[in-house]
Amino acid sequence: MGLFVYSRDWVKPSPEWVEQLAHRIPTLIAWKDGQGDLVRYQQIMNRVGDRLHWIGGAGDAWVPAYYNIGIRTYTSSIATVAPKLSLRLDELASAEDSSALTELMNEYVNPLYAIRARRKGYEVSVMKEMMNLIGLACPVRPPLPNVRPEEIAEIKTLLEKWKPFLS
Repeated sequence: MGLFVYSRDWVKPSPEWVEQLAHRIPTLIAWKDGQGDLVRYQQIMNRVGDRLHWIGGAGDAWVPAYYNIGIRTYTSSIATVAPKLSLRLDELASAEDSSALTELMNEYVNPLYAIRARRKGYEVSVMKEMMNLIGLACPVRPPLPNVRPEEIAEIKTLLEKWKPFLS
């Protein structure tokens, strides 16, 4: 069975360490970044080469940066609400259409990530609130905070703008 590492939080492996791990574990097939340290991630990629499949795991806001260093797979929280938006990000990044990608990021992704950055845990809470608002019951579990009532109107405004990507 193929394995992959999801590198996040306090673990900061060196390129040499990842290379040794890839050599010692033949079933290791991929590496997922969850830290957004693109300098270190690119050093790891350069050291290990195509031995592993490289996955961007820090979110949709990182698509331009990930694709700029050669990653062509990323995990998307936006896909839980608006899969067409996530697919469009991939299409534009893959086509290296930086102008259209920047416009999409500024119009749709960055406003969402600005709300998500307001409180610890909001990365998940905001997405679950969006899911609730489109009819996908998805409660926030403790210890994560619920979205503040006054911010729900902002999220509804985002969803209204996202309508072309929702169906």
